[in-house]
Amino acid sequence: MKTLYLDCGMGAAGDMITAALVELLPNPDKFIEDINSLEIPKVKFIREKTVKKGIQGTNIHVKVNGEEEDEHHHSHDFGHGHHHHRSMHDIENIVKDNSCFSSELKEDILAVYRLIAEAEGQVHGVSVNQIHFHEVGQLDAIADILAACMLMKQLNPEEVIVSPVCVGYGQIQCAHGILPVPAPATANILKGVPIYAGDVEGELCTPTGAAILKHFATRFEHMPMMKVSAIGYGMGKRDFGRVNCVRAFLGERVE
Repeated sequence: MKTLYLDCGMGAAGDMITAALVELLPNPDKFIEDINSLEIPKVKFIREKTVKKGIQGTNIHVKVNGEEEDEHHHSHDFGHGHHHHRSMHDIENIVKDNSCFSSELKEDILAVYRLIAEAEGQVHGVSVNQIHFHEVGQLDAIADILAACMLMKQLNPEEVIVSPVCVGYGQIQCAHGILPVPAPATANILKGVPIYAGDVEGELCTPTGAAILKHFATRFEHMPMMKVSAIGYGMGKRDFGRVNCVRAFLGERVE
């Protein structure tokens, strides 16, 4: 059985998952060319090889209007919001109106994004339709989710097994002030998923990363016995005392 195993011992963010999956492809640069050819307004993907703690891997940069947003500082609001914020309804229209996306791809993107919106709604005590996402962060998150969904379709595993997810510990500064780690929205998304704090202080798993994992995972458990054909290292932007990455293993599970 064709199996994709994701090692989330250092958590997961949308760009890290995308970078790890890109490395499993025989021609990663072709994928970047293809996704940029979709001409998502204001968005450009850049693939960069990098070395962290002596391990070579990939960084994926998503630039919106030439600037890169830090996923850990995406701001969310509720109520009427500012004119630079967009609602879940706006996001649905952006995805549905793109003729380059297949219907299956649109369904996956919106399913992942709804997990985030529903989690935010639970945190703030408002409906999904009242949640507003900052424009830059929202486009960046759509781009990460789009890339991950496209890669899952291209790799086409029969099952996706995800390790227990390390979420980190401590506190994080965000638009609403100082919040505990895991951030409340991330914690909501990861309900029912085996998670643990580990020994790294900081936010290791983001809402986008959590939602991608939750949507695609067949189950969460340790690595099964499998014959591995490809390994990908998706590097995070921040540096810790150990290599900050998501590892992806593609191969055949052995019964």
